[in-house]
Amino acid sequence: MGPLTNGEAEKSLDKPNNQAQCQGSHGRCGNSGSHGTKSRPCREENCGEGDVGVSGKDAPADVLNKKAAQQKEMTLEDMYNQDLDDEDDDSDWDPFQQPLEVMKWFCTNCTMLNLGDVDHCEVCQEHRESGILKQGCFASAFDSGLTETVSDTRERHKGSQDSSSKISTVVGFDERMLLHSEVQLKSHPHPERPDRIRAISASLATAGIFPGRCHPIPAREITREELQMVHSVEHIETVDHTGHMYSSYFTPDTYANEHSARAARLAAGLCADLAKAIVSGHAKNGFALVRPPGHHAGVIQAMGFCLHNNAAVAALAAQVSGAKKVLIVDWDVHHGNGTQEIFDQNKSVLYISLHRHEGGQFYPGTGAADEVGTMGAEGYCVNVPWSRAGVGDNDYIYAFQHVVLPIASEFAPDFTIISAGFDAARGDPLGCCDVTPAGYEKMTHMLSDLSGGKMLVILEGGYNLRSISSSATAVIKVLLGESPGCELDTPLPSRSGLQTVLEVLEIQKKYWPALGSSLMKLQSQLKMYSVQNKKKQIKKSRRAVAPLFWKWGRKALLYHLLNGHLHVTQKGW
Repeated sequence: MGPLTNGEAEKSLDKPNNQAQCQGSHGRCGNSGSHGTKSRPCREENCGEGDVGVSGKDAPADVLNKKAAQQKEMTLEDMYNQDLDDEDDDSDWDPFQQPLEVMKWFCTNCTMLNLGDVDHCEVCQEHRESGILKQGCFASAFDSGLTETVSDTRERHKGSQDSSSKISTVVGFDERMLLHSEVQLKSHPHPERPDRIRAISASLATAGIFPGRCHPIPAREITREELQMVHSVEHIETVDHTGHMYSSYFTPDTYANEHSARAARLAAGLCADLAKAIVSGHAKNGFALVRPPGHHAGVIQAMGFCLHNNAAVAALAAQVSGAKKVLIVDWDVHHGNGTQEIFDQNKSVLYISLHRHEGGQFYPGTGAADEVGTMGAEGYCVNVPWSRAGVGDNDYIYAFQHVVLPIASEFAPDFTIISAGFDAARGDPLGCCDVTPAGYEKMTHMLSDLSGGKMLVILEGGYNLRSISSSATAVIKVLLGESPGCELDTPLPSRSGLQTVLEVLEIQKKYWPALGSSLMKLQSQLKMYSVQNKKKQIKKSRRAVAPLFWKWGRKALLYHLLNGHLHVTQKGW
């Protein structure tokens, strides 16, 4: 069997923390400190010697007088450090009194721990009784009510399904995937939880999108023969074996229960059938509202919350249905190491990933810019590795304009898959980036012209319920033909974002000649950044700094002039 362990013996990487946890290099959930209790050391000289105390009633008079004298000589520090003696007055002690408990609750939206009788999460500001699982992103974050935009959304889209076309947007979903959950009660809820797809489903239902404007596709479990096109027999058997176990773990943060194997087969089966329906022309495009996610699952291992690689299954199903070339764009904040491994030597599948990398210090540590494919498939793996947290819309759109679209257009795919993790979204506790629903909307729209619009969006990560539900809703609206509401045509990237794009272009120009002209243009833009920064540094270094004591003497005016507090302007005569 594979690396499967009984859940009883595993230690969770998740610990309670009242701040959003960002992903480090040791696991998806992050690590926090131990919460062991500390006891004050005993300061009595005879502690542990077994002497029996003498009560005040039976003690001789000289002993009592001696104790009274000692108490008079004690300092406040001595009194604080002294342990209570048996003879202390305990008449007010109530043996039935309940110990004081600190109220605590975990936020439904971001899973962060909150202490005390507070109504809003200290991290994401979501109300503790928010209706996000009933109305999705349309629920008010500040109370249990509904926002005013829902009625407007329903009216605007009422009866707006394109009746002139027989093909439509299809959605893959099955409630049995909700049964996949972590069984063991731990100190902190697992971020990959059933509420993720509950919140997205609630958003789509509230907006009248699904059910409504989108059509469902029947669910089925993927067959073993289909899985063997992607995974090893050992891997498939290891996942299936969890169906006979109450609780198990592939890795410390990748759990399974008795329903997980079936949920994974349903997710993969839905993705395969969605791909077939789109490639064959029975559907225009589609969205796979599935879990467990898949892009970390490799040929022989499950990891990073992922059991079967849904995107890889969909890509091969599309090729069986007639698509010769398949493009996979992965915008999950974590690198899809499993997808890259599966297609590392395959020239018929182009894999492009945009993710946090930070020199390999961000999970899973793979996805450097120089990982380009092997064995004759060099250039068919493109990694855009961000060097920091906080990456937002401008950097992503800029990378799409100068890396993703030029390469994808030259590749000319017959079918496009988006591995849509929404953990780079603003507010996500693991991704710690700043992409908005408008950013995801724009990226989807930019890809919609490829492969004749034949596109499948597959849910991967994303752990802030409001972020993933609003972002997924924005993406599906683009699939339905709506134009992005916010224009991001001329984004100004951050300096680190521009450097990352230049690094990728420098490597990939060997395999995609069309990138050469774009590289030269961006290099001049970087020089402009450098010149501007150098001028600022020279200006700062040339500025004289007056001594602080001048501020209060006869040289006060000169002090303020030299330190930039005052400016002299010249007037003409």
